[in-house]
Amino acid sequence: MKTTRNFTVILLSMMTALTIWGNHPWLTRVFEYRPAPGQFINTLPLCRVGEPVDSVLARCQASICGRIDTVTITFHGQTITSIDTVWAESMISLGGYGGYVIVGFDHPVVNMHTYDFEIQGNAFVSDRESHGGSSEPGIVMVGVDMDGDGVPSDGDRWYELAGSEYSHPKTQHDYSITYYRPDENKPRTPSSVDPFLSDTTYIRWSSNDVNPDSTSGYMSRNTYHNQPYWPLWLQDEETLTFDGTKLRCNAVDLGGNDGNSYFVQYFFDWGYVDNLPNNPARVSQDDGNYNPGFKIDWAVDEQGRHVNLTHIDFIKVYNAMNQYCGWTGETSTEVAAGIDFHPDAPLPQQPKGDVNSDGEVNISDANSVIDCILKNIFIKNADVTNDSEINISDVNTVIDFILQ
Repeated sequence: MKTTRNFTVILLSMMTALTIWGNHPWLTRVFEYRPAPGQFINTLPLCRVGEPVDSVLARCQASICGRIDTVTITFHGQTITSIDTVWAESMISLGGYGGYVIVGFDHPVVNMHTYDFEIQGNAFVSDRESHGGSSEPGIVMVGVDMDGDGVPSDGDRWYELAGSEYSHPKTQHDYSITYYRPDENKPRTPSSVDPFLSDTTYIRWSSNDVNPDSTSGYMSRNTYHNQPYWPLWLQDEETLTFDGTKLRCNAVDLGGNDGNSYFVQYFFDWGYVDNLPNNPARVSQDDGNYNPGFKIDWAVDEQGRHVNLTHIDFIKVYNAMNQYCGWTGETSTEVAAGIDFHPDAPLPQQPKGDVNSDGEVNISDANSVIDCILKNIFIKNADVTNDSEINISDVNTVIDFILQ
């Protein structure tokens, strides 16, 4: 009897604990999904012609966001609801260079000055080369909800997480590429150069690459993926343009004398999605074999200067490679899921006058207020005087805080 009673107490304690759930550790929201053309577009996730954007976002959310399952039972006359979080184990493709997704958690991610979160992909190690395999790096941008509306908008600030290749001489910042919608009715014929390709001039693109040999080209269609590569819900758009940072090519053809290609994409050291294999433990662990996650402390502004952020509200991942690997197709970042390593970390108190949420009050905050005035943008933190307006009084108040 005593054993049964103790067991009952333990069971009730465990189930009651499950009802006191804090912040959701997995991604919970997909705000925007705008992929570049690619061989997995319209299949990861599955999309249809004319499908509304909201429907596409719902499919993305079902693929990469976790969910909360609740089960209600009656035990000894007491109704108990247990709560469990479920990891989403699917993925979406971002297509060619520049394709992106913007995601978020149900809470701000706090900067703990360690590995703060992870966005997973589907990278793996080659059986021929331990330093490479399938590596399709995507750059991470982090956003701060400056206007407090809960969604990414024009009034928010974005910062790049500077990975290992940020300062590499072959990294091109301020890169821009434009894709041109193809004629899907054009006859497809096998390539005389590569029989695995059904069209080597499928989707034309042009860019501002510093290398004159790489300012234009085509995304080929391969015989393994015959669906349209242009996003079906964007059929009314004649062009798709993406801007950002482009990383150097990482693929080498290790094919033998038999003429068969065998591309290996070499891993970069750190700081990119879908670059290194996922950590199976789903916790930050830097042992060199897995992607340990991302640090908010890596954030830099548009000039490459380090930025101190107390927290972030949004995460953007975009494909940072413009690279084609023969019959295996374009290098396309895949996003598989995301986790906050410290979901219940308390949000640091923000100093009065800290307009840009970097934990400090300095001249950049005064400039942020001036920027709001000039652009007629209302940002909650910029209303330093709490009069529901942003004007010169807020600038003067920030300056007073700086001089104190």
